[in-house]
Amino acid sequence: MQKLMPELGIPREKLLFISGIGCSSRFPYYMNTYGFHTIHGRAPTIATGLKVARPDLSVWVVTGDGDALSIGGNHLIHALRRNVNMTILLFNNRIYGLTKGQVSPTSEMGKKTKSTPLGSIDQPLHPIAVALGSEATFVARTVDVHTKHLEEVIARAAAPPGHLVRRDLPELQHLQRRRLRVRDREGVSRTTTSWCSSTGKPLVFGKDRDKGLRFRDGQLEVVKLGDGVTEKDLVVHDEKQENGVLA
Repeated sequence: MQKLMPELGIPREKLLFISGIGCSSRFPYYMNTYGFHTIHGRAPTIATGLKVARPDLSVWVVTGDGDALSIGGNHLIHALRRNVNMTILLFNNRIYGLTKGQVSPTSEMGKKTKSTPLGSIDQPLHPIAVALGSEATFVARTVDVHTKHLEEVIARAAAPPGHLVRRDLPELQHLQRRRLRVRDREGVSRTTTSWCSSTGKPLVFGKDRDKGLRFRDGQLEVVKLGDGVTEKDLVVHDEKQENGVLA
């Protein structure tokens, strides 16, 4: 974010970062801009008031899965449905990282924590589905270790209404083929479970790019390429298709 901000052409005094409570919400302290560290779950509401009073400002909300989707869930969906001209960054850690590690609304079923020693019994919320259901105007997901893709997503999210920002990032063409030496806490390589999709390209992933996603009987399924299955059988990512959920 610090690297990207100067490229947006927005004067520093016009930038405003507003956060709630949690590890993600310390973000304004790391930015050399104006900012507010507010109260739990209410960052979208405070940001709405500021944007209405000062429409000339570039307003950013930084929040987490617990802050935005638990106590702040109501405030989040109404900020989205009202189409307030601001950008919301939601860091989904699937845990209350700052407050002793309890399960959050996005924690997976069976997750064992101090508050759920026998494992969580709740179905997790899906932030993307919440945003789409609230009819947000721009919805995207990225991963922290995909730095160039992260920059691209933030740049497009910051674009004025009706404008499309396409930054010159040739590295994106090679991002799918880069083997990231990163492992999650369970020791599973992220190269086998994540990929960077580009519009117009089939959804291929895996360390050896030998897996893909196929749409059949109304459901997405993972298939292995070969034995009669080719890239022509896979879903082609189209960010503008009418089926917003599939996009």
